[in-house]
Amino acid sequence: MKAGVGFFSALTLFLLMGAVFTQRDRPKKPTRRPGTTKRPFFPRPSGPAQPEPKEPTDFPPVILGPPSMFPDCPKECLCSPSYPNSLNCENRNIRTIPVIPLRTHYLYLQNNYISEVTAEPFLNATEVRWVNLANNRIHRIDKQVFEKVPALLYLYAQRNQLKEVPAGLPTSLEQLRLGKNRISKIPSGAFSKMGNLTLLDLYHNQLSDNDLGQNTFKDLKSLMQLNLAHNALKKMPAGVPHGLIQLFLDKNNIDDVPKDYFKAFTHLAFVRLNRNQLSDKGLPKNVFNVTTLLDLQLSHNQLASVPHFSSHLEHLHLDHNSIESINGTQICPYSIDAVMSDHNLVPSLRYLRLDGNHLSPPIPLDVIMCFRHLHSIVI
Repeated sequence: MKAGVGFFSALTLFLLMGAVFTQRDRPKKPTRRPGTTKRPFFPRPSGPAQPEPKEPTDFPPVILGPPSMFPDCPKECLCSPSYPNSLNCENRNIRTIPVIPLRTHYLYLQNNYISEVTAEPFLNATEVRWVNLANNRIHRIDKQVFEKVPALLYLYAQRNQLKEVPAGLPTSLEQLRLGKNRISKIPSGAFSKMGNLTLLDLYHNQLSDNDLGQNTFKDLKSLMQLNLAHNALKKMPAGVPHGLIQLFLDKNNIDDVPKDYFKAFTHLAFVRLNRNQLSDKGLPKNVFNVTTLLDLQLSHNQLASVPHFSSHLEHLHLDHNSIESINGTQICPYSIDAVMSDHNLVPSLRYLRLDGNHLSPPIPLDVIMCFRHLHSIVI
């Protein structure tokens, strides 16, 4: 009987040892589920499809468009049946503009290596309304181009190599974007009879005071936005249309604003003069006391005090100046007592930025008592 018990005990021990060795030899289960193989995602580039060539002759190959149902579709472009009036030739590494079909209203040529714009491709493109030439290498646009597209409304030619504003612009034009070029000249009459233009963007060029005459903007009766930021201006531009709504003059060398500069403006709502050379000496007391003004930006200047402004102003940027104190009684458009007794007199200021000055919290009580609509104060 004892022998039988010993036999079964030995058998049990043998089976347990076999199970242990079997566990050791068995491959371990992965602790994580292996990822499935996915097709890599390549975001559509915002610039050229391939790296910018280092040399003028080092161009990447032209990228051909897909087959098209339109027989007049250039081989380098995309002609979508869903948008028969659009010709999409952006990001194709093309050097010259292909022949534009008659049916084209919207022409996209941005992000290529085009060096000049001639009239030949536009011979039949008389219906074009929108041309985007941004981010090329354009140094010349022939005057005759605009004779072929007399009803052009939008011309975008920013980020190129133009040295002057193109001549012969059509009178139909509503928006003209020429930012980030090398423009240092505006030919006389460049904006002649352009009464439909609402937006003129000359940001980041090389314009000086001598390039902006009294009559440069004379004919721009419908102009609403003028962007002359990041140029070499030392004075406020002359002859700016008085119907303007937005005036951007950031990053120039302006140190003075004439006393009555804004007096005749009827709709001016946004003024940006950040990063100039403005000091208290260059700002007459009430120069910004304009009833239509809603947003005033004077950041990164040399101001030592808060300028006077209208009770209608809603946003005031004064950060990174040399302001050492702020007095609510002095800058309040009305007396504190009047504001406290009549809710209709409470100024509209909602946002005030004062960081980067020589100020320390707390905000003076008279500032809070006057500007009771303030939602945010940065100090």
